[in-house]
Amino acid sequence: MNRTIFKNARLLDPAAGLDVSGAMLIEGARIADIGPNVFVDAVQDDVHVVDCKGLCLAPGIVDMRVSTGEPGNEHIETLATAAQAAVAGGVTTFACLPNTDPIVDDVAVLEFVERLGRDVGLVNIHSYAAATKGLQGKVMTELGLLHEAGAAGFTDGGKAIAHAGVMRRLLAYAKLFDTMIVQHPELPELVGSGVMNEGETATRLGLPGIPAVAEVMMVERDLRLLDLTGGRLHFSCLSTRDAIEAVRQAKARGLSVTADTAPPYFALTESEVVGYRTFAKLSPPLRTEDDRRAVIEGIADGTIDAIVSAHTPGDRDQKRLPFGQADFGGVGLETLLSVSLELVHNGDVPMLTVLKALTETPAELLKFPAGRLRKGHLADFILFDPDRAVRIDRDELRGKSRNTPFDERPVQGRVERTYRAGNLVFDIETAPAPERRRFPDA
Repeated sequence: MNRTIFKNARLLDPAAGLDVSGAMLIEGARIADIGPNVFVDAVQDDVHVVDCKGLCLAPGIVDMRVSTGEPGNEHIETLATAAQAAVAGGVTTFACLPNTDPIVDDVAVLEFVERLGRDVGLVNIHSYAAATKGLQGKVMTELGLLHEAGAAGFTDGGKAIAHAGVMRRLLAYAKLFDTMIVQHPELPELVGSGVMNEGETATRLGLPGIPAVAEVMMVERDLRLLDLTGGRLHFSCLSTRDAIEAVRQAKARGLSVTADTAPPYFALTESEVVGYRTFAKLSPPLRTEDDRRAVIEGIADGTIDAIVSAHTPGDRDQKRLPFGQADFGGVGLETLLSVSLELVHNGDVPMLTVLKALTETPAELLKFPAGRLRKGHLADFILFDPDRAVRIDRDELRGKSRNTPFDERPVQGRVERTYRAGNLVFDIETAPAPERRRFPDA
C-alpha cells in the first residue's frame, strides 16, 4: 500500500477544532494518522514524504450548489469542465442542481447524472432531484424513490417553490425520509420583471427592481410551514438582513432550518451593477451595504450554516445582451475559497468558522462522508496558501464559462494542490495553463 506523509503543514480541521502545525499520514486512499506528533522514519517505513512548507492543509471543500449544462446544454458547462474548475478551487465534492435538460425529476435521469459524475473521476459529484415535476411547482416528484436512488436532497434550483400547499406536502414527506428541501426564497409575484435590487441605484439606472421583502416574505411563510409539518428546510443564497434575522429567530425556537449564502453576497453590493455590468446580474440580486454586513454577521454567529459557490455558468451571448434581457448567474467554483478568505483577512470571521461553512457543515447537511480530516476517512484534502496575493482574471478560469462577477478583483489566498482519495488531482505548479479565451465584455 502506498504511504505518504505530508509534513510541516498547518493542519486545519473545523470538525476537530484543529489548528496546529503537524503532519498527516495517508495509506492508499485513506487517512492513517494526523496531528502535531505524527512522525515516521521515511526510509525504514517506506513512506513518501511531501514537505508542505507551512501551507494550510484542510479538508476538501464541499459545495452544496452547483449548476452545470450537462445533460442538455454542454456548450455552457459539462460535468468534466465543472470538475476541472472545482479542483482548481479546492472543491472535492459538489452537488448539482436538477435544472438540466432533461430535468432530474425521475430515477432514470438521476442515475444517469450520477453515473456521468462517477465517470469524470476528478471530484465526488452528486445530484439533487427536482422537488416538483418539470420544476413547475405544481406536482411533487416521487420523493421516496428518488431518495432511495441517492438524491442529495430536493429543490427546484433557481426557482422558488411558490405554492404553499405544495411546500407543505414536500416538508411533510421530507420528514418521513429524513431528507432536505432546499428553497430558493423569492416570492415570484414580487420579483416580477425585476432584474436588480430595488432601491436608489435601480432608479438611477432605470432598471426594474426586486424588493428585499420578496426574500423575507418567502422565508417567513416557509418557516410557518416548517413549524406546522416538521421536516428539514434549507434556504439557499440568503442575501438580506431581514431574512437572516428571521432564520436566526427560527433557530432559537428550535426549528430544523439551515441556510447558506454565496461570496457575492458578502463581498459585493448592488453598486457592481453600475455601468450595466451583466456579470453582476445574479439571482438573488446583489443587495445594499447593510445587507452585505448582515450576511457577514450571519456567517460569524452561525445563522448562516454554509458558504456555496452558486456556480451558474452562462452562455456568453446571453450575457452580452442589454442588462434587462441578459441571463442571471455567475460562475464561482474557482473563486469560492479565495473570496471567502476575505472574511478572515478582514477580521470578520475566524479561519475555522469559514472552513466549517465550506467543508464540515455542508457535508453534514447532505450526509456526505466528506468535509473532515479523520483517521480512516478518505483523504480528500487541499493545500492552500492563505496569504498568496492574486488577481482574479476571468480569461484564466478553467471552466467552460467565464461569467464571474469578481473579474479583476485582488484577493489573498490560492489553492496550491488538491487531493481526492489520496490522489493528486490538481497542482498549480504543473497544471496546464487554461486556454486564454477572451470573454467579451459584459
